[in-house]
Amino acid sequence: MRVISNILLVAASFFVSSQATYAGDIVDEVRIGVGGLLESSSSQQSGLLGSAEIYFAPFDSSYTGIGKIFLEPRVQLGVSGGTDAVDQAYAGLNWHVPITERFFAEFGAGGTVHNGNLDSGDGPRLGCRFLFREHASLGVAVTDKVNVLATIDHSSHANLCDGPNDGLTHAGLQLGVKF
Repeated sequence: MRVISNILLVAASFFVSSQATYAGDIVDEVRIGVGGLLESSSSQQSGLLGSAEIYFAPFDSSYTGIGKIFLEPRVQLGVSGGTDAVDQAYAGLNWHVPITERFFAEFGAGGTVHNGNLDSGDGPRLGCRFLFREHASLGVAVTDKVNVLATIDHSSHANLCDGPNDGLTHAGLQLGVKF
């Protein structure tokens, strides 16, 4: 997982530094964040969780209004982990919904791979190596290029494989830089 995390961070650095003039065509936004697990009796995990994400430029459609919102998602790639946390690499689609000129909401879905416990040991028992992942955010555009977001995400196997399904639910804050 650390290798995936390093690759993602190197890719983000590449777009930010040497390709900034072209990044807006490929990469729409890069985010870093911090959060933690929302605890339950069956999924104990402690410590802070860091995250890094890349959002690619949205799909292009000829629709306007609400059709434009739903038919122009962004592809999201991300990693999260910490010293006492389950490490994850994830991908999915992300929809951006403007509320006002400055405030917005986002939601998305995809999949994740993790290094956590499958059916025994300390921490959440996740049952499968590959999980579904959903997320939602409320954000504010501080400037045209900088966003701050409150986030929540959940990963589980939705009882589609054998074994326990404690799931992982995280909440946190993110800082995004748009191109």
